[in-house]
Amino acid sequence: MAFLEKQKRKKSGRLFGAGSGDEMRELYALQNPKAPVVEAFRALRTNVSFAAADRTYRTLLVTSPTPGDGKSTVAANLGAVIAQAGKKVLLIDGDLRKPVLHQIFSVTNLLGLTNILVQGRKVSEAARETQISGLYFVPSGPIPPNPSELVASVRMAGLLEEAREQYDVVLLDSPPMVTVTDAALLSTRVDGVMLVVKAGVTRLDLVNDAIGQLRKASANFMGVVLNQVRVPSHDYHYYYYYGHRSKEAEIQF
Repeated sequence: MAFLEKQKRKKSGRLFGAGSGDEMRELYALQNPKAPVVEAFRALRTNVSFAAADRTYRTLLVTSPTPGDGKSTVAANLGAVIAQAGKKVLLIDGDLRKPVLHQIFSVTNLLGLTNILVQGRKVSEAARETQISGLYFVPSGPIPPNPSELVASVRMAGLLEEAREQYDVVLLDSPPMVTVTDAALLSTRVDGVMLVVKAGVTRLDLVNDAIGQLRKASANFMGVVLNQVRVPSHDYHYYYYYGHRSKEAEIQF
């Protein structure tokens, strides 16, 4: 495809995000494993395992209603703590519009998901080891002109099946739901979907709209991750809550 060849001709070989430090601080499970926020991610990991008591959750989609809710940070750290529990985890950046996971892991974005879908590459060709043992990462790859068509393709379904055979858990980051259809399309190809919502910021009507889209798609909606909840008594900067009900927000489930 032309857009992939164009990306190849670019001479930029630097590591995206390398040296800045800002992106790496978002990988709390690696940088500060004893922090309260990492304990919250471990609690999220436990809740996911409890949710899987009566069915198999091998492929999970992480999305959000709007940009800036923190879905990519949640996906990266959840993948990290699951790997730290002894699982072999594949984290895929399925946001083919504004990907950021490659910045969090400080790797190039020149080979990834789009190369697999367009060029027929194997998952193993694009997956790379991370700083966390057991956690592997597939960047988004070059930005394509047709993201929705690619994520809804037969090749995408085949990719997920291939990944299921090679990894214990596959986590898929996706674009926000209220702006494009990508996440709704991907939700039908995974075992479960979790929605990341930024506390006190994300509008409730947009949260309910996102949940409605998942229901219309007949997705297996697992629940909400409430991001950046302030806990004044403990002076935590971030706290993540996972569940199906919120008395404060009265989110409809």
